[in-house]
Amino acid sequence: MKTDDGPQEVHQGEHLLAVDVGLHTGLALYNRDCRLLWYRSHHLADQQKLKRLIAKLLRSTPLPTHIYLEGGGPLAELWQREAFKLERVFVQLNADQWRKKLFYDRQHPSGRVAKQRALKVASAVIDHLSHKKPTALRHDTAEAILVGLYGLLDLGWLERWSPTKE
Repeated sequence: MKTDDGPQEVHQGEHLLAVDVGLHTGLALYNRDCRLLWYRSHHLADQQKLKRLIAKLLRSTPLPTHIYLEGGGPLAELWQREAFKLERVFVQLNADQWRKKLFYDRQHPSGRVAKQRALKVASAVIDHLSHKKPTALRHDTAEAILVGLYGLLDLGWLERWSPTKE
């Protein structure tokens, strides 16, 4: 007979999955202690592959309890449906929301400049909140890392982020 006291107990707790939605999907997973556990990018050929990825990610250990997603449209709706079905906290935002919290206005006068800034700040997040060294990042992964940073601040898991606004 299987009980809930098994190996999953090691992975219990709250986890935040941050998503930059698209067929080029950026992802980042943080734990309650504000540790960036992993970050990655997936290029998906179609919505069916995205649906399979969503189902896998939201059921994988450690289980994401909070999903913060940047983006909209049908692809965002796939995430939202699955999150609600699994009773996960789901927060949908746009890029301006997290950029206003993490950057000064002069640091994101255009989308192109904001994406360059995101790469720089995401590297600082990796350096401060991960055991890994920053590597070359895609824009979608960098933005997912920053959506996650926004989520940590929004949830109160992280009190402040000094290195961001230079």
